[in-house]
Amino acid sequence: MKNIIGVRFKKLGKIYFFNPKGMRIKKGDKVIVETAQGEEYGEVVIPNRFVEDDKIIAPLKKVIRIANYKDHKHYEECRKIEKEAYDVCLKKIKEHKLDMTLTDIEWKFDNSKLLFYFTADGRIDFRELVKDLAAIYKTRIELRQIGVRDEVKRIGGNGVCGRELCCCTFLSDFEAVSIKMAKEQNISLNPSKISGNCGRLMCCLKYENDVYEEKLQRLPNVGAIVKTEDGEGEVDNIETLKERVRVKIKDGEGYLYKRYDVKDIKVIKDVEKEKIDEEELEHKKELEELENLEKEDVKESR
Repeated sequence: MKNIIGVRFKKLGKIYFFNPKGMRIKKGDKVIVETAQGEEYGEVVIPNRFVEDDKIIAPLKKVIRIANYKDHKHYEECRKIEKEAYDVCLKKIKEHKLDMTLTDIEWKFDNSKLLFYFTADGRIDFRELVKDLAAIYKTRIELRQIGVRDEVKRIGGNGVCGRELCCCTFLSDFEAVSIKMAKEQNISLNPSKISGNCGRLMCCLKYENDVYEEKLQRLPNVGAIVKTEDGEGEVDNIETLKERVRVKIKDGEGYLYKRYDVKDIKVIKDVEKEKIDEEELEHKKELEELENLEKEDVKESR
């Protein structure tokens, strides 16, 4: 067991563990810590606690000190430099006629480098831009291309649910999302209804996916032949979360439609009937483009 604290460097960034070196540190305290990229200023989100050794990635970096007045002042100065550098960089991008969108700037606490985050379609030759910025700020300059999800996370906004975007409130990592998830959850396959502000599939499609997958393993497919208390029939529809199915049973010259809990039926032959989704057919090309963009994002993040 090791005594650790959890520190976050950005509002919605990842939480990193550090060795407090015997210091008692409270949640909300600002600390100066040792990182692979030099000293950093961060906020404590997890106060002192003991964690199992196997949950820690060694070596565990140390807390240098609890931030003092001088540290707070320097941190504010860094933020002012970032605002100024943003305007300067925008001007230089126009001068060099670069097809890129500047999204954010980060000035390292130890003054070791200045990072510029941007989005662009394809690769950008920004060598001359880097030279200009380095000449102005006399420090190491880094330009990092980020994805559209990261861009929206930095800009902020509200989702179709009316709430602030998940990526702006609690999501620290983006996970791969697929059209299949929307299908399994029986959600409309209209791209405008399953896409977020970033133009990619909504992250929330992932939230309940594991539950749906688990329940679907216990349910027969649409088209399966089952035995019920009212006779044999064909599964016509499924209610995944309730674990119920609607069965179509021959009743004279017509059909009887009745719902049953999955525990009250016996599967005779589980065959999957091809389901034609009109929305999927109507938006086939757009859905394929969404799927391809998702794959590209996952590939770039590796």
